[in-house]
Amino acid sequence: MDVDALYDSLPRQALLASLSREGLAELLRDTREHKARKGDTLLRQGDKGDFLIILLSGQVRVTVYSSNGREIVLAYAGAGEVLGEIALLDGGHRTASVIAMESLSYLTLARGAFERVIAANHRIALSLMTELATRLRLANQTIETDRSYAAAPRLARFLLRLLADEERGGVIQLSQTELAMFAGISRENINRQLSLWAQDGIVAIEQGKIRVIDMMPLEEIAEAME
Repeated sequence: MDVDALYDSLPRQALLASLSREGLAELLRDTREHKARKGDTLLRQGDKGDFLIILLSGQVRVTVYSSNGREIVLAYAGAGEVLGEIALLDGGHRTASVIAMESLSYLTLARGAFERVIAANHRIALSLMTELATRLRLANQTIETDRSYAAAPRLARFLLRLLADEERGGVIQLSQTELAMFAGISRENINRQLSLWAQDGIVAIEQGKIRVIDMMPLEEIAEAME
């Protein structure tokens, strides 16, 4: 494991970014590396949570399944992200599943090693609390969006949320099917709305990717209630 390469590639908002190079090296000393293929489940909702994962490469989706089997996408995560820590903190079961969207590599860290790192490093403990608060805020915003906004503003808000990650730039590399699961809107409505926005020069659809051309009207649409 190349600690320096991982450290240099960490997104600024990533949980591990609060560690020094030396602290990261100490954390990774107790990890094990794994490979996964597209469609593999890295963490499964309802399973016992006795380890967390650190993504080294690739992208995953974080999803929950309702009692009627509907898949609800909560978020997408990439290299440097930490997942599965909630079950380690409260001793409960996995609250969501994590599914590989492409071939990728990741590390696993057992509960005992995680607790030792938290006890010895107050900065990562504080960063963890901040990350959990951010996820709670996003969950509340998702509930608000689902209950209060029509399809177009809802889609606009989810696109802006995906673009909040600076490393993606103005391009969203998700299929319309993925967007439908993420935003809770039918694929047909997604396609219809994106086509209208493309005609207006707000977005461009490029080989399965969505490029946002004009942020201002998208932000205005996101705030509209009707």
